[in-house]
Amino acid sequence: MATGGRVDKAELCRHMVRHFAASKLALRRSDAREFLDELRRLCERKLVEVGQFRVPGVVKLVVEQRRARKGRSPVTGRPMMIPKRRVVRARISKRIRESVERPV
Repeated sequence: MATGGRVDKAELCRHMVRHFAASKLALRRSDAREFLDELRRLCERKLVEVGQFRVPGVVKLVVEQRRARKGRSPVTGRPMMIPKRRVVRARISKRIRESVERPV
């Protein structure tokens, strides 16, 4: 895996193929890619329909409504209203949070 903190789709697919090959289960790179694509599609659909999506033991994604608020135009510096909008928030699982937050 990459050391910069970012893992792209190809690296994630290669990791899954190696992992399942080591455990004697066949998984092709195209299968791993299709799994990730379908997970993304399911996530998008559930966020629109229900407003939340959970990957058990990893993350819970929740759609929240931001209220309209006052702000300043970065170009002119004049006051302006920023309209309300929907945003997606990620809530990381407690197990992952605790493993990262351990004292060094």
